[in-house]
This record gives sequence, C-alpha cells and structure tokens, in this order.
Amino acid sequence: MPPVIDPRPLLGEPVSLDLLNTRWMAGDEVRDLLTGPDGLTVWLEANGLAGRCPDDAAALEAVLAAREALAVAVRDPGAPSREALDGLNAVLAHGRVRRFVGPDGRPAEEVETDLPAWRAAWIAVDDYLGLLAADPARIRACAHDRCILHFFDTSQNRRRRWCSMAVCGNRAKASRHHARTKEPRPE
Repeated sequence: MPPVIDPRPLLGEPVSLDLLNTRWMAGDEVRDLLTGPDGLTVWLEANGLAGRCPDDAAALEAVLAAREALAVAVRDPGAPSREALDGLNAVLAHGRVRRFVGPDGRPAEEVETDLPAWRAAWIAVDDYLGLLAADPARIRACAHDRCILHFFDTSQNRRRRWCSMAVCGNRAKASRHHARTKEPRPE
C-alpha cells in the first residue's frame, strides 16, 4: 500500500507544534487532519512515531486532548494560564521518562505511559516543555491574520513572522502592494 501523503501546508516543526498544525486554513475553511485514526496514522508517520505508538481511537482521543492543551498553552507561552497548566499537566500525568543503563553500558531512556494510548500525546507535550526550556519567545503563531499555524523560530535574528514566506509572507506582501496601488494618487 503506498504511503499516505500528508496534506498539511507546514511540516517539519517540533512534534508539539506539528500536533497543533494538524488544523490549518484552506481558503475560509479550517481543515483537520485528526478526524479519525487514518489521520492519526499520517501524523504519527510524519513524526517518526509510527510503530512506537498506537493509532487507534483511544490514542486519537489522547492526542486530541494533548492538542487542545497545547492550543491553550501557546496563546501565551511566557505566562501560561491556569487552564494551560492544568491541561498540560493532565497529559503529563499519564507518563514519565524512565532512565536506565542500556545493554551497551551507556545511559538510555524510554517513555513509559500508564496506557499505550497516551504515548504520542505525552511525547508531544513533553516536547513542548523542551521548547519552553529552550526559549518560549521562539514559539510563535504565524503573523498572517487568516493563518492558524505555529512554528519554532530558529532564525538567527529571531524575526521570523510567517509559517512560510512562500505562502503567508507572500500573501502579506501582495496585500500591502494591492492596498498601495488602490490608494488614490495625489495629482
């Protein structure tokens, strides 16, 4: 069976933000990759979690809970609300990282969850904690007023504004150009 192509416009963000980006705008309509287990399978594959995490209805429910918690948290990553903290901590309560010495004698770790269905959800929220530790100011929403995608700004000058310069950045430039050309010129 050929692999399913991921239809989302922005790929490659850290797993927590990639989970948020399972909802996107297509014209005036919000699209959602996670409307069923097939979409969950696509998302798991895109993030290297296929085979490591279940892709059933229970896992989908857990991932949707994590996505909602992350959506609340990214509204203000520098000063999370009580609702954001409660949502993130509710997902994190389902798991932990177990550290151990591997067969090669080197330190190793693995994610353990109370139920397998929570593994992908837990990994996504744990990833968000890593982004917060790195720099919460780099967690950004696209500046285009009709875009709902998020990204982690890795630009050197920390000035990235768009999920994609080719799409949303170009739309903003075109909009500004259109506004300038419509303005009446003084005679």
